[in-house]
Amino acid sequence: MMTELTIALTKGRLEKQTLTLFKQAGIDTSFMEDKQRKLIFDSPDQRFTFLLVKAADVTTYVRRGVADVGIVGKDVLMENPYGYYEMLDLAIGKCKFSVASTPNYQPDDYKRKRIATKYPTVASEHFRAKGEDVEIIKIEGSVEIAPVLGLADAIVDIVETGTTLKENGLAVFEDICSVSARVIVNKAKLKRKRQAIFRLFTELKSVIDEEE
Repeated sequence: MMTELTIALTKGRLEKQTLTLFKQAGIDTSFMEDKQRKLIFDSPDQRFTFLLVKAADVTTYVRRGVADVGIVGKDVLMENPYGYYEMLDLAIGKCKFSVASTPNYQPDDYKRKRIATKYPTVASEHFRAKGEDVEIIKIEGSVEIAPVLGLADAIVDIVETGTTLKENGLAVFEDICSVSARVIVNKAKLKRKRQAIFRLFTELKSVIDEEE
């Protein structure tokens, strides 16, 4: 079945928040309630195909035109900033990038620091802007233990409530920037499916503007 728009959604918490937003905008998403193990969903009205993918893959699906539209956190876009248009801030999935470490961390000393992170681009650019030369250590899993075990002096990571940091004996030393969910669009599809894409934007914006 051919639908008007294919949308790549970030699986997990952001998926739930996005579907709530769609529902508030009057868009029926009830067909996704009984997901089981499915990853592709066509709406009965033939308007949308939803793809449930990992956050890091949303930009790939949009960039290559498999998805017309993607919904993903700004953190992912900052690591993968090319090949799509960033169109709309959904004002959900709010968190921030922060520098955190153990209480004895000395941010102002002059030694070359080792920074563990899942976000090497964000971390590198932050310290470069401050004129600091640091060694970036890329970690895929839980970065919180890196300073505790002496692998790194500090971490750059996404912080929502700060609970995970506290539970691992870490504190925030510096906030880098705020992060929220964004809508991205394939460059070619913006021309080809302009009407359908902007109809969706109008519906979503009506909810966002109400809540601001």
